[in-house]
Amino acid sequence: MPRKRKAIVREVLPDPKFNDVVLTKFMNCLMKEGKKSVAEGIVYGAFDIIAAKTKQEPLEVFKAAINNVRPLVKVVSRRVGGSNYQIPMEVNEKNGRAIAFRWLIGYARARSEQSMIEKLAAELIAAYKKEGASIKKREDTHKMADANKAFAHLRW
Repeated sequence: MPRKRKAIVREVLPDPKFNDVVLTKFMNCLMKEGKKSVAEGIVYGAFDIIAAKTKQEPLEVFKAAINNVRPLVKVVSRRVGGSNYQIPMEVNEKNGRAIAFRWLIGYARARSEQSMIEKLAAELIAAYKKEGASIKKREDTHKMADANKAFAHLRW
């Protein structure tokens, strides 16, 4: 948190093919070492595979997958009176989307398919169908928050 003034939120330009800002932010999260053209190639290649496999608009599948993975609550570790408590907190839409991006990309990289294009396409399709590792992570997070509901009064 900055001490003097609020951080400036930079405006992100929409991607050239689908004209969507959320997709550009996803590409920026996927990008390594500033290689945006490589990230664009991976995402657009994954979208081609998604369109071929699901016979649906790939951007709609992507947005549905993001909404399925996005957590509504998370647990934050707080130290109160010498003990650490896992306190459940609500997640706003922007942070939830960033967490969903992180989970999707991380679990896509961990998959066993040949190329990153195939891995990302498979993970997005699995998230769209409400299955796969990223959906399991969301469910585990929600279960953890539900189990620690008794400590909700400790948040501030």
